[in-house]
Amino acid sequence: MDGVPESWSFYTGQVSHEQYMKQLDGFTASRYDPRAWADLFARAGARYAVLAARHHDGVALWDSAHGDLNVVRPTPAGRDLIAGYADALRERGLRVGLYYSHSDWNHPDYASTRHPAPDEDPPNPLAHARPGEEDPAAWARFLAYRDGQVGELVDRFRPDLLWFDGEWERTEEQWGLHALAARILAGHPETVLNARMLSHGDYATPEQGVPLQAPDGPWELCLAVNDSWGFQHRDHNHKSVRQLVRYFTETIGAGGNLLLDVGPREDGTITAEQAERLTGLGAWIGRHAEAVYGTLAGLPPGHHYGPSTLSADRRTLYLFCFDPPRETVSVRGLRNRVRRVSVLGTGAELGHRVTGGLHEVPGVTWLDAPAAGDADDYATVLAVELDGELDLYRGTGRS
Repeated sequence: MDGVPESWSFYTGQVSHEQYMKQLDGFTASRYDPRAWADLFARAGARYAVLAARHHDGVALWDSAHGDLNVVRPTPAGRDLIAGYADALRERGLRVGLYYSHSDWNHPDYASTRHPAPDEDPPNPLAHARPGEEDPAAWARFLAYRDGQVGELVDRFRPDLLWFDGEWERTEEQWGLHALAARILAGHPETVLNARMLSHGDYATPEQGVPLQAPDGPWELCLAVNDSWGFQHRDHNHKSVRQLVRYFTETIGAGGNLLLDVGPREDGTITAEQAERLTGLGAWIGRHAEAVYGTLAGLPPGHHYGPSTLSADRRTLYLFCFDPPRETVSVRGLRNRVRRVSVLGTGAELGHRVTGGLHEVPGVTWLDAPAAGDADDYATVLAVELDGELDLYRGTGRS
């Protein structure tokens, strides 16, 4: 609200703790409309969303019986903000995700223990006890508070996904993650947990940059529309729709999901700049849904100059072309015979042929470039139907 980063600004001393917490006086949520949010997320092509229920500053967005720091009591908002969000998402058929930070730099019992190998030197006193000043009883009280809040989220809102954070400040054993995971899954065994539950996490969560090598197993790229996770009135460095399409296709082409962050204002509204970008991305997805939903990671690097996805039956390749193709688009190492090539969104059929090849090394498959009227403004998608499941040559060639 004051143009400072959430939680981190008082942790690093950018502002005083008193100044940071005074922002609660201006948090109204006066125009918060969960249904409008859900409508926007659906237009963006999302299948799930994640709301920050409690960040490292310890301010909870629901009426928690554990601790006094929540928006129901010390803010003008004066009400729970999660129930309506969960209901609105489910009305639109979206999965419900909630973010929760293990760490709490405001809790009086939090800095009562220390990581055996803290990543700060010296460790921040808001996060770690000084050597010799550890208080096991206080730490046990903090874990009871943390577990109680997570239990409230699980029992009241039944999230499909719990997105944890702050895990770096303690070990898995110190956090008691085995017991916490058991508590979450006991009543809701289908709940998905992210990697910040450490060995109990279901998928990886790289942030802010598409990994050059995809993580093993399921993963999700966490990306801000501009440079900030929360609302920053001075941050106008928004990514364009074209850039977001690139991020998105590069992510799904490597087998990941995209968790695209927007920062609502204190009144609960999402800025027009961010809403326009979500809507623009969603419009592109809508024109190319076949290449997005239910697909697999596509070709490894080197086979096509751009990302690609693969249909679930592994018989159709979807090639993403960021710039309008000129003359031809090539696919290398393809052993399959191509049955048909078409442009998603228009249905225009394209010619194709193969040149070269020797013995076990296949030739290059050339696809005719679409006409200018069939090219998409952000990324053109070519559907390449194969004569069987994708079969690629990955060798070094005949020597």
